[in-house]
Amino acid sequence: MQITCKNLYIAAILISLPFALHGAEPPYFVTYSQQMEERGNLEIEFSNVLGKPDGGNRFLGTAAELEYGLTGWWTTELYLDGQATGGDSTIFTGFRWENRLRPLKREHWINPVFYLEFEDINGADKSLLEVVGHDGQSDLAAWNAEARGEKQREIEGKLILSGNLRGWNVSENVILEKNLQSGPLEFGYAAGASRSLGLEAKAEECVWCPENFRVGVEVCGAGGFLGTAVGGDAKGVAWIRIDRDERSVLVALRSGL
Repeated sequence: MQITCKNLYIAAILISLPFALHGAEPPYFVTYSQQMEERGNLEIEFSNVLGKPDGGNRFLGTAAELEYGLTGWWTTELYLDGQATGGDSTIFTGFRWENRLRPLKREHWINPVFYLEFEDINGADKSLLEVVGHDGQSDLAAWNAEARGEKQREIEGKLILSGNLRGWNVSENVILEKNLQSGPLEFGYAAGASRSLGLEAKAEECVWCPENFRVGVEVCGAGGFLGTAVGGDAKGVAWIRIDRDERSVLVALRSGL
């Protein structure tokens, strides 16, 4: 699950339920790493984003994710999105079908992964899973009855380059997206680095052990539209993840860096 690079300065909190994030996975907001779901494993995850755009009401955007490892090199996921906005309404906003293919079986210093996603959502979606695009705070402040009339059927592709070095995970994504109804081809990028504060777990149980904390930083941006003069923007975020009893909470310490 990932949070957008849209022009939104909010304190974003992404909460994963007990069966969601595994401690070994780099817990990025927007960036994908080389990690794949194990063959035959079904993972269910609920990701929530809290925000309040300028001039709008506070909202809760939710994405329910079902991830399944078809093979060791092919992971498929289904996202079901919805949102609730204070003073407005609660609605279902659409779905996404994502596939990730990893051609190299062994670990290398750089591991390529190919990503392809189809999405069918409407303009009221506030799960904030996109990087490319030029939506701003005004779009997130629109009334649900008005925004849900905008249909967005798009295909998104990514080249994921990721590897582990001395306890650090470093990942970079190159992103292309095309609206199937109209509009130019859009592109963007995301990159992140993260590591655990403790690389070896202690035998005894403890709350404040270093291995229960993971820190990271990310940058991402929309590069603009291919074939046009429209430019993009860039955003950054620093965060900390806290793991406890298989629960994970990922908190943005600063967004819009």
